[in-house]
Amino acid sequence: MKSMTGFGKAESVNDKRKIIVEIRTLNSKQADLIIKAPNIYKDREPEIRNELINQLQRGKIELYITMEEMVEDMMTQFNETAIRNYYQQLLHISLQNDIPLPPDILNSIIRMPDVLKPEPQEADEHEWQMLLEGIHQALKHVNDFREQEGLALMEDMSERIRMIESYLNEIEKLEPQRTEMIRSRLRQNLIEYVGENTIDQNRFEQELIYYLEKIDINEEKVRLRSHCSYFVQTMNEGDGVGKKLGFIAQEMGREINTIGSKANNADIQQIVIQMKDELEKIKEQILNIL
Repeated sequence: MKSMTGFGKAESVNDKRKIIVEIRTLNSKQADLIIKAPNIYKDREPEIRNELINQLQRGKIELYITMEEMVEDMMTQFNETAIRNYYQQLLHISLQNDIPLPPDILNSIIRMPDVLKPEPQEADEHEWQMLLEGIHQALKHVNDFREQEGLALMEDMSERIRMIESYLNEIEKLEPQRTEMIRSRLRQNLIEYVGENTIDQNRFEQELIYYLEKIDINEEKVRLRSHCSYFVQTMNEGDGVGKKLGFIAQEMGREINTIGSKANNADIQQIVIQMKDELEKIKEQILNIL
């Protein structure tokens, strides 16, 4: 089982450039990609997107590609057209306003925008393979990170499932007391309203059985235990189980809510609140699971 949170970084170097690849992932219902790369790799972006989705499936995925030119290969050229245009404009302003040009006018012009331009950059097939290798390395680091996070989430949720099952055991211990309290309360109400001597004991037992059947929680307990077992089983199936776990958690919530509504007992309802608290924490963790 994997988390959707991850980070990976890789570097590739040749005699011209160093390429740095960083990938960050967060939880998201769908695959939400953000790619920031130098313009020379823009034509490769569809291939990069496909690789990211195939490897990471879903989540908010951010890919950053930065490129550093090696010092010995860094070359720039003067933009002669820009220099000439700047000089002619400054000369025109000087003549029109009788303002002499400074002796170091050229030093000022070369600081103007677009005067220095780098050599056109190109990425050949060899460099594309180098970039692809860097992306694969970063993806491996991301998946390793996701697996470690997934293991931590699995341990946490397994413990919370065990807590829910232990609370269910506590409810079962309270059920005989719950039944007796309901029986006593109903009998006391009958005595207050119709008198003890007028109670038909057989009819009272029949009505009591009917009422207890309506608030019986055995089916809910069985289903809740089954959902807990299925939840743990699903966690062990591997990655891509986040949505499935979400559906199981919803079913667990329905059974817990039904137990609470049928409880008719303050102690059981308090335990139900604790079960709901554990389930909510499980649901929060599921949001991070791939």
